[in-house]
Amino acid sequence: MNTTSKFKIVSLRVLSIILLGILLGTSSYGHGQTSPVALNLDDVNWGPTAGGNGSPLGLRTARQGIDPVTGGITYYAMFPAGSHFDLHWHTHDEYVVVVKGSVVIELGEKTHTLTVGSYVVIPGEMNHSWDVPLDDEVVILVRRAGPADFHYVDK
Repeated sequence: MNTTSKFKIVSLRVLSIILLGILLGTSSYGHGQTSPVALNLDDVNWGPTAGGNGSPLGLRTARQGIDPVTGGITYYAMFPAGSHFDLHWHTHDEYVVVVKGSVVIELGEKTHTLTVGSYVVIPGEMNHSWDVPLDDEVVILVRRAGPADFHYVDK
C-alpha cells in the first residue's frame, strides 16, 4: 500500500471519529440545560416490540432525547436478525451509527454494507431501506434533524 492510500485510510478514520463526536456530542438541547448521560448498550431501556406496515416485526426502540428546537429525536433501534425495513424516506436528514451487528442499507440507487462503527448520513427525502443478515440482530443509534416521519415508497 502506498503512502497516499495509507493517508486516505487514516484520514477517513479520523473523519469518522470526528463525525461520531458531532453526532453524539453536539446538540441544540440547550446549553447548560442538558444533563450528562453515560450509557452502556447493555443498560439501554428498550421499549416493547413493534413493527409492521413497512417496519420490521420485532423492532424495538429506546428514545434518548428530543431536541426542543427542531423536534429531532435521538434513539436506539434494534432490528431482529433477518429483518427488512421497507423502502421509505423522511422529511429531515437522519444521522446513524451502527453500534452492534451489521446491516445492508440501500441509499437511493447504491447499496452499502455497514458494520460496527459505521456512520451514515441519510439526506431528507432520500429513499432508503435496511436489510439485516440472518445471523444476528443490529442496533443503530439515530439522530434526526427534525420530527420523525415515514413515507413508504411503492415499488
